[in-house]
Amino acid sequence: MWIILFVFLLILMGCGMFAYYAATAPKISYHTLSSDNSTTIYDKNGKVISRLGMQNRDYVKQQDIPDNLKNAIISIEDRHFYSDKGVDPIRIIEAAGSDLIGSGGGLQGGSTLTQQLVKLSVFSTKSSDQTLKRKAQEAWLAIKVDRDYSKQQIMEFYVNKVYMGNNSYGMQTASQLLFHKPLNKLDLSQTALLAGLPQAPVAYNPVHNPKYAQMRRDTVLEAMVRNKSISRAQADQAEKESVKKGLHTKNVDKTPTQKDEKYADGYISQVIQELKNKGYNLTSGNKVYTNLDMSTQKHMYKLANDKNSGMDFPNKNFQIGATMVDPHNGKVVSMLGSRKQNVLFGLNRAVQTDRSSGSTMKPLMDYGPAIEYLKYPTYQPIKDTPFTYPGTGKELNDFDNKHEGTITMRQALIESRNIPAIRTLQAVGIPQATNFLNGLGMKFKQPLDLQNGIGAYISTEQEAAAYAAFANGGIYHKPYMINKVVTPTGEAKHYGSTSHRAMSTATAFMMTDMLKGVMTDPKGSGTAAKIDDLYEAGKTGTVQYPGNYLGKFPKDASMDSWFTGYTKNLSLSVWTGYDRPLEDGHYVSQSQTKIAQKFYKETMEKASENLPNENWDKPSDVVKTHKDHATQYYIVGYPGDSDAKVSHNSTQSEQASNDKSVVNNNSNSSQNKNESKTDDDATSGGTSAANEETPNDDNKNNSTNNNQDNNNQTDNSQNDGNQTNNTQNKNPQGTQSQPTNVDNENNNGGNSNP
Repeated sequence: MWIILFVFLLILMGCGMFAYYAATAPKISYHTLSSDNSTTIYDKNGKVISRLGMQNRDYVKQQDIPDNLKNAIISIEDRHFYSDKGVDPIRIIEAAGSDLIGSGGGLQGGSTLTQQLVKLSVFSTKSSDQTLKRKAQEAWLAIKVDRDYSKQQIMEFYVNKVYMGNNSYGMQTASQLLFHKPLNKLDLSQTALLAGLPQAPVAYNPVHNPKYAQMRRDTVLEAMVRNKSISRAQADQAEKESVKKGLHTKNVDKTPTQKDEKYADGYISQVIQELKNKGYNLTSGNKVYTNLDMSTQKHMYKLANDKNSGMDFPNKNFQIGATMVDPHNGKVVSMLGSRKQNVLFGLNRAVQTDRSSGSTMKPLMDYGPAIEYLKYPTYQPIKDTPFTYPGTGKELNDFDNKHEGTITMRQALIESRNIPAIRTLQAVGIPQATNFLNGLGMKFKQPLDLQNGIGAYISTEQEAAAYAAFANGGIYHKPYMINKVVTPTGEAKHYGSTSHRAMSTATAFMMTDMLKGVMTDPKGSGTAAKIDDLYEAGKTGTVQYPGNYLGKFPKDASMDSWFTGYTKNLSLSVWTGYDRPLEDGHYVSQSQTKIAQKFYKETMEKASENLPNENWDKPSDVVKTHKDHATQYYIVGYPGDSDAKVSHNSTQSEQASNDKSVVNNNSNSSQNKNESKTDDDATSGGTSAANEETPNDDNKNNSTNNNQDNNNQTDNSQNDGNQTNNTQNKNPQGTQSQPTNVDNENNNGGNSNP
């Protein structure tokens, strides 16, 4: 009687203790069961490029788990899986007895497959942590999981949760790592090997410990025979197979995504930023599908980092930032944030906005708005004569410290002359120029001024997207990287770009036609970027040192060098320079300014290989004519001042050999044949004869928008030389305070390179 009462009291106490432990058990949910909660990032083809977290895992759904694998797991881990309720009472009692007497240093055995899943999801797997309290909580949660989820779901959770060695979690991940194929492509021997790995992933590693791996595989196969999952003959045949069959030994000791993370470091860092901006938690187990073209990304990386890339980088400190976007939709195709950088997710120079863009700003702030708002023709006469910023004594000069007189807008842009650009901005006015920039996704904290017409602080991402609007007929798409996010519950959220018309089709076409000349005209500043037989357009930009630093660096040294160019399919912006340009030796030499152009050329050429090579069609409201010995364009009704005289005989600079000079231009009769061909192709693409003039047709100006007196602009177009733009007080990577608008200042007061 006393014995029965004692046993009853023990059971009662056990139930009370179990209830107490169960009440204090941690919470468990679908989220904690389904994965390690790391975020997986994919490229545009659905290939994993990174996992944001400590674990690498390829998640596999229950319908894709082969029956052989399910049977192997059940046979070796839990033969009563389909009949138990999450726990096996007899095994628990045996294990509890072992714990009470202290044998083995902790609970041994007693765990069903569901309990193992719970342990992997919310508890430590250390044997010293397997106390009676922990075991009671584990059992309670296993019962709860068995009640809330089907056996097939529990099997799915387990297959994806188990640790398989080499920082790989889940059997699908291990299958790809070891055999380079999914689970449903494995044979019986390989399947049994995977099913046995979770017990001791290191000891049973088939590459390093093939003997023990074979023993474990055979143990699984024998268990499958006893469980009548396979026949004796099947087991015998599988046991004859070498455990090394089909192994990819080179990949077994590294995670699947290490190499791709290296290539796409800058891109991934921006994906992380986009995720945060959209409100996603990086530890929520989401699948993130991006617009990344890994082929282009790898090519960019290798150009920037390989010794034999042909880019001629002077040293490891010389840096680069580049962004490529699709003009049709704003998708960021690739992004390079650095070179020779060993820090994961370090400084991304593709999105930094603390370096001046130099003359790449001219199409965006000066000439684009002039066509859009003032209806300038491409042959608009503009004065290249001495100029002082209004309200100051600061003189603006060009790289050659010379003046060409009155020249056309086309010539001024092709040769990247500073004074005509600023006079054009004066005519447009700062408010309208700012409005034009806003339409291209560029917002500034403080008002812009005239000096920003030859340089502003923007990123390669911003500039690639802005130039893409020229490529896309005037439609601007906000650049974006993420196109879809799938949550652990399977809910998919799709993303796209916001878009709007930033300029007329006429403005986009005429700007593109002039920017072609930057690359094709012998006097163009961007001839080093030209790709043979490809329809493209682009602009160079270099930034000189401020006047008080000219004695420290060579006369022709630059702080930054840019090239931004585009086709109808892709737009690419490239910045090159040093993080600390004011340090000794950290300048861009005259020859090194071409690196940005060469990088553009090699990248764009490779990326365009399988894309259509299409020219831009002339809009119906644009008229083709022939003036200044060149093909020119104007908007219907706005032919400009055809009687204006322009200079055809400019002085020649000693810098002619490197495309920065004003070459004897007798005159545009030497216009590149390729450009003339593309102009003709564009014109014949469906335009009417009424919108094409015969050569040397001198139209009289019937427009009120004729040649404007640039020196009489007032109001907001003149800021009395005040440095109010956010270009002030920028500090490139810890340098001393950088002079305001270094793009414009030299010993004479202002100078910007092409």
